[in-house]
Amino acid sequence: MPRVPVARRINRVATISMHTSPLDQPGTGDAGGMNVYIVEVAKRLAGLGVEVEIFTRQTARDLPPAVELVPGVTVRHVTAGPYEELDKGDLPGQLCSFLSGVLRTEATYEPGHYDVIHSHYWLSGQVGWLAKERWGVPLVHTMHTMAKVKNLLLADGDKPEPVARVLGEEQVVGFADRLVANTAAEARELIDLYNAPTGRVAVVNPGVNLQVFQPASKGAARHRLHLPQDAHIMLFVGRIQPLKAPDVLLRAAARMVADDPSLRSRLIVACVGGPSGNGLDRPSYLTDLASELGIADVVRLEPPAPQSELADWYRAADVTVVPSYNESFGLVALESQACGTPVAAASVGGLRTAVKDGLSGLLVDGHETHAWAEALRAFVDRPVWRDGLARGATEHAAAFGWSATAARLVDVYADAMARRRFLIHTV
Repeated sequence: MPRVPVARRINRVATISMHTSPLDQPGTGDAGGMNVYIVEVAKRLAGLGVEVEIFTRQTARDLPPAVELVPGVTVRHVTAGPYEELDKGDLPGQLCSFLSGVLRTEATYEPGHYDVIHSHYWLSGQVGWLAKERWGVPLVHTMHTMAKVKNLLLADGDKPEPVARVLGEEQVVGFADRLVANTAAEARELIDLYNAPTGRVAVVNPGVNLQVFQPASKGAARHRLHLPQDAHIMLFVGRIQPLKAPDVLLRAAARMVADDPSLRSRLIVACVGGPSGNGLDRPSYLTDLASELGIADVVRLEPPAPQSELADWYRAADVTVVPSYNESFGLVALESQACGTPVAAASVGGLRTAVKDGLSGLLVDGHETHAWAEALRAFVDRPVWRDGLARGATEHAAAFGWSATAARLVDVYADAMARRRFLIHTV
């Protein structure tokens, strides 16, 4: 039987992120955890001596063709469709144009310039599938979210993902050389819902920037953010859309205030993020809901924040609330815990891995208001217990670093390259 050849050194990765740029601010538009993932992994790969070129769609006329993110990481803006931001649902019509731009860039180099393609989200996977055939290199794909999973866990008022996306994802699963799942649960979803071959699925946990997100003085963070020192602060971070379920936090807070009116003067519900996806249809939804629930004086809405300021929000909070209907991992939960702030999260998807129930936070079943109000009330009434969770949160998050994620991905890339060479040699 032929031996599997040892893969040559990985010199250069073509990363494809068509629908959202790693240069965008997470928490608004379509920018979120995936953007953080791509940036952090690219930086760590560059630190390992692997060059990364990230292809993304150009969304403004004045953007330069290429931007150096850090030494060894280049972001390439590809013209595909009108420069203004398009709805994600309109982007399938620009796949051919985007692919053409990616192929033209590669054509300016000597053959073999890229060793592997890593695509993110199904749209990029479609581009990667065709580019891999042209370049003769393996395709590694990360879903981040999956239509079949989202459609099983729809929030009230959310729209199901279209059939075209389901079919597109199935095609990518069929043609990718390796599929990267954030958790073992996501790996099972790929295998059970998409018939992904078990041998082509690799579990690689995302990480957290432990240099930025680390414990520091809660009092100092509250001072910098102009928050009262004696307040009970409950924090939501993320895009404002039905999937992320910030309304669950507001409804629970309203129930808590109704049950104990004295809490009103001490409670702050802070929501840091901007409208996204279906949330763009009702950009004032949280403001209107807070007024409807009679807690407008309790709710504080803040725009998306850069990482240094976001870390202060985590440190200032007593608990970070992640009530999403689904998360492939839940970077917000990990960032909060790294700052020493426990998490109350929905018991769904990757949050079951990101949060260690009873040790670094709480996992809450379902999205019923009473259950969430009861869970969150414990963070107010039981400070000693909460402080214990805070210590557990820091310990739990310390096990997730981006360097480990990047090193594991290098192994996945090398395996995909070796297997592709093996198949070529045995044909």
